[in-house]
Amino acid sequence: MAGGGLLITGAGGTEFEAKITPILIISGIMAATGGLMFGYDIGVSGGVASMDPFLQKFFPTVYKRTKEKGLDSNYCKYDNQGLQLFTSSLYLAGLTATFSASYTTRKLGRRLTMLIAGCFFIIGVVLNAAAQDLAMLIIGRILLGCGVGFANQAVPIYLSEIAPTRIRGGLNILFQLNITIGILFASLVNYGTAKISGGWGWRLSLGLAGFPAALLTLGALFVVETPNSLIERGYLEEGMEVLRKIRGTDNIEPEFLELVEASRVAKEVKHPFRNLLQRKNRPPLIISVALQIFQQFTGMNAIMFYAPVIFSTLEFGSETTLYLTVIPGAVNIFSTVVSIYCVDKIGRRILLLEAGVQMLMFQIIVGVIIGIKVTDHSDDLSLGWGIFVVIMICMYVSAFAWSWGPLGWLIPSETFPLETRSAGQSVSVCVNLLFTFVMAQAFLSMLCHFKYRIFLFFSGWIFVMSLFVFFLLPETKNVPIEEMTERVWKQHWLWKRLMVDC
Repeated sequence: MAGGGLLITGAGGTEFEAKITPILIISGIMAATGGLMFGYDIGVSGGVASMDPFLQKFFPTVYKRTKEKGLDSNYCKYDNQGLQLFTSSLYLAGLTATFSASYTTRKLGRRLTMLIAGCFFIIGVVLNAAAQDLAMLIIGRILLGCGVGFANQAVPIYLSEIAPTRIRGGLNILFQLNITIGILFASLVNYGTAKISGGWGWRLSLGLAGFPAALLTLGALFVVETPNSLIERGYLEEGMEVLRKIRGTDNIEPEFLELVEASRVAKEVKHPFRNLLQRKNRPPLIISVALQIFQQFTGMNAIMFYAPVIFSTLEFGSETTLYLTVIPGAVNIFSTVVSIYCVDKIGRRILLLEAGVQMLMFQIIVGVIIGIKVTDHSDDLSLGWGIFVVIMICMYVSAFAWSWGPLGWLIPSETFPLETRSAGQSVSVCVNLLFTFVMAQAFLSMLCHFKYRIFLFFSGWIFVMSLFVFFLLPETKNVPIEEMTERVWKQHWLWKRLMVDC
């Protein structure tokens, strides 16, 4: 409830008073627009890559294969390394930028790092929209990737640090919610620009990424810096004042003193990346790396790639096909909102475990139907089967959207101690972008060789990641960030063995 009070349990049972203040909500929303930019980039590339003028200009070989009947397998028409590089170059650049973003996040602050991300986004958008050749197009994507690296480093940490403990999960998931909104927005934009005569619609699609880029840049100019970052950099008075503003109370001294103590411990660490390998930091490091890898191997890319193919076989008109294409995107947004409501009430583990069962079941169902009905040179889905597959896809998307989508970002951002938080988040983002790059660069080739069996491949991974969550992932719900070591890692049946000397 807006303006309502919370009591946040701190070390030794101390209660930190906090209210849901307007400055907290505004700062959270503005920072989360970094996800809107990321989501738009994800959504726009697939749509643009299916536009004939775009393919004719940059990928004429792919254009020929999509137009000539029987020339190639349904599964292999888009198997082109150059086209895959158009998508994957963004993630490779983001991976590289993450290392610089870790430094700026720690030394210059979370807010300035978000501003740098916005500047990279804007320059990349201009180059993409004005691209005259493939080199210019790829350079633009690389700059967008640098923006993604900086934004994905700073935004989750920013949201986790300004949020009161009991709504930390929900506020942090605003980042993922904006990703889903960006994807849906890009899908709608692509549909509209594809109808533009003259062959320049793809430029407008790429250029409209400037809207979320401008939002992030302006937001970074007006949001407050986190108290954690200010205290970490020696601005104690400013840190106390910001903490008072975002908590909406004068009774902030207990929380302030805990942040000061955490900062003191953090400053004793001279090499945060090296410190990540110490025994006491291995549990959050292992959890974070595993979550990033597993998030990419849920098979979400496989499901979303097949959506246009499935819908095109239903023999609906173009308007109805648009609605069907938008449905999974709308389900994605709605289910992310469900996660915002549930994550701090029922916890992270329950959402991940339930989603594992749901995704496994519907992934297998879709794979079996595709395997039976879609062959190399024919699409044989009847209207009834087509509608059934649409429903199955939506059920799968909903499970991902309230679990592995947002929680893959939330959990790493809240589990590292302050002294290794920037380095830990950097590793998490780096691993995520590395495996996103691998999937983006290899997926169309995998699809060509695996065909419908790619769904079974991802189903096996979902089973493995669900076992990992059940046995190795502790619950972090309602635990203050600075108390994760004492209340989470030292209490876990396995990870406490690494905490003997802590």
